[in-house]
Amino acid sequence: MDHRNVLHEQSVADNEAVDRWVHSTCNLCSVGCGTEIAVKDNQIIGIGGIDDHPINKGRLDPKAKYQWIPNNSKDRLYTPLIRNEQGDLEPASWDEAMDLIVRKSKEVLKEKGGDGVAIYSTGQGFLEDYYTIGKIGRAGMKTHLLDANTRLCTATTEWCLIESFGSDGVPASFDDMDEADTIMLFGHNIAETGSVLWDRILSRKKATGKPYLIVVDPRKTPTAREADLHLDLKPGTNLALLNAIQNELVKNDWVDHDFINNHTLKLNDLKEEINKWTIGKASKITGLPEEKIALAAEKLGKTDTLVSTTLQGAYQSSDATATCLAINNIHLMRGLIGKPGCGPLHMAGQPSSSGNRTVGGVGTYPGNRNPNNPKHIQEIAEHWNVREEDLEIGPNKGIIKQLEMMEKGQIEFFWNIHTNPLVSLPNQERVRKAMEKPFVVVQDPFLTATTEIADVVLPPAMWGEKEGTMENADRTINVLRKAVEPPNGVKTDFEILVDYARRMEFKDKDGNPLIGYSTPEEAFEEWKKVSAGRPCDMTGMTYERLEKENGLRWPCTADNPEGKTRLYEDHHFHTAVDYCQNYGKNPYTGRPLSREEYEATNPDGRALFNVTRFGGPTEKPREEFPFWLNTGRLIWHWHTRTKTGRMPEMEEKAPKAFVEINTEDAEKLSIKEGEKVRIVSPRGVVEVPAKIGDTMNKGEVFVPFHYGNFEGEENSNDMTMDEVDPLSHQPVLKHSSCRLEKI
Repeated sequence: MDHRNVLHEQSVADNEAVDRWVHSTCNLCSVGCGTEIAVKDNQIIGIGGIDDHPINKGRLDPKAKYQWIPNNSKDRLYTPLIRNEQGDLEPASWDEAMDLIVRKSKEVLKEKGGDGVAIYSTGQGFLEDYYTIGKIGRAGMKTHLLDANTRLCTATTEWCLIESFGSDGVPASFDDMDEADTIMLFGHNIAETGSVLWDRILSRKKATGKPYLIVVDPRKTPTAREADLHLDLKPGTNLALLNAIQNELVKNDWVDHDFINNHTLKLNDLKEEINKWTIGKASKITGLPEEKIALAAEKLGKTDTLVSTTLQGAYQSSDATATCLAINNIHLMRGLIGKPGCGPLHMAGQPSSSGNRTVGGVGTYPGNRNPNNPKHIQEIAEHWNVREEDLEIGPNKGIIKQLEMMEKGQIEFFWNIHTNPLVSLPNQERVRKAMEKPFVVVQDPFLTATTEIADVVLPPAMWGEKEGTMENADRTINVLRKAVEPPNGVKTDFEILVDYARRMEFKDKDGNPLIGYSTPEEAFEEWKKVSAGRPCDMTGMTYERLEKENGLRWPCTADNPEGKTRLYEDHHFHTAVDYCQNYGKNPYTGRPLSREEYEATNPDGRALFNVTRFGGPTEKPREEFPFWLNTGRLIWHWHTRTKTGRMPEMEEKAPKAFVEINTEDAEKLSIKEGEKVRIVSPRGVVEVPAKIGDTMNKGEVFVPFHYGNFEGEENSNDMTMDEVDPLSHQPVLKHSSCRLEKI
């Protein structure tokens, strides 16, 4: 029975015949599963996995099977909304809404320039949308205040790759997981955040006994329960563990001297730091038995092949970028990169957050270009036919810094696209107060917590109703074909952005429209030219090829039309001073390094070891707040449940937030299963029912972060802190102190 018949039985209502199947990709997590959309009478009625798609082989995540349901939700928006003088949102025409947006953005740009406007976008959009945001933002609005909720997701990925290898772009791919003898899942609960990829790993392990699985996570997650070695360290101690492991590799000579001598720099600098990190010292800090740390070091030191993955347990923790740099260091020490079954695979959380970084819709510059290299700015100016001085070269400011600018009245126009910061950002009391100050545009198919403070709401098309490409976590570009037309009154994100540029009369230096394309495919063709010669070169791709080949990984050129399974197979890295994406930052302060400082290391195609100095969390449990608070995802939901909360099958599985508590802690506090518990942090309070067991270690609690978007729900981010990593500016959402109170 093929996947169409299985789908027909499972999700096509009343066994209706399907008129056609339309090629697409899942629009939830970053695995990038190939799908086909079932259409009947010009309506989406189901979805199926593509059997011969190299990534998912027909498999689908539980959420993915129902992702078409929200398209037909009764509470979907079909007309723009404008807030009236009484403070209510009322229906408006597209002309009324866009005229107001244009008028307000022109006023702010005239008064404050580019520092007065900001665009905060999504990791669930299309590459063509991100590219257009980058072009409008940099060359039209002349702002450097472009960010996205990828700041909460993959900013650390970007910076650890730049610092080690000279450019963004994960070295390994999912294919390497099929060959690795050992896989280390570091802060990556893949069983719940990437279930299709997890099934792929487990299927191989059941058949062959490989890979040996090392899981680093304070919680006994479904992933950890399958581990050969589970390292349930204390929160905030990731880097202490990794520093001891790095030291053990050097001390036991589990290193590849030829690779290090020929292809890397600065190992001696690292040795000075890690030399003091004995297993005993790491054991005291992490709470792990010495024998567990020693075993992990030996496995990593002797394995022939290794893939290491990371996700929010690494990215949203203290020492985030340094932690990921330590993992890169391990691969460089062992020479386990650029080979089959080898390499760091720093994951993304969202379906196309990587693509946003690649094309410059966030703080990055298009094509992994260096904003501090005049030659790279010149290249962008030539591609876009604009003056170099019109391209803002100011330092990127992430969303937490933007909140500070709102508080000071500096940002007066804030365009929020397909994300929900009034649920997802940390320290929610501060977020709401800050975001109530500027003029806010929200682009979302539904009313959300964030639309409550919006001045204008624009209703965009959803998955299946638009065309474009997405980049998954292993550099694969997939094309998503339009299955049905959007509902009447709804426009695609791409159409909204192009219309805005036209109304703003953004021009190139010859007086022609800045945005000269009118379709996503035309935008992709222009982007390909911008990508030429850069690490992410996509000149060998076309929409037709992407559909036929079920996706292609970049770089993909005429000389390499099949794309690259893994980067750095020739062990030549993107670190040359005139090619690198950035000159890097001081790892402790985040200060950008000058060209002269970077050039002094003379990297010239060699990878860089980075010193990984342990800092630890700034907020720790204490007498008033004796517990650690951890937050994270569940398999049944996605982000703030704007979509999955409208899937009855998923809501039934996890309808409300809860707190996981260790059995001994619950007994000590006389808390019983299901009883409501008050959790208090230095910033806020939530009240949720208790879930008691052995998932958490003593002194630690966990609350899923998906809740708070719907009326009456508790939001874990009322309690989290807005401290950020010095390099990636990613918030430290994983480490807060709290206390529990029995109600």
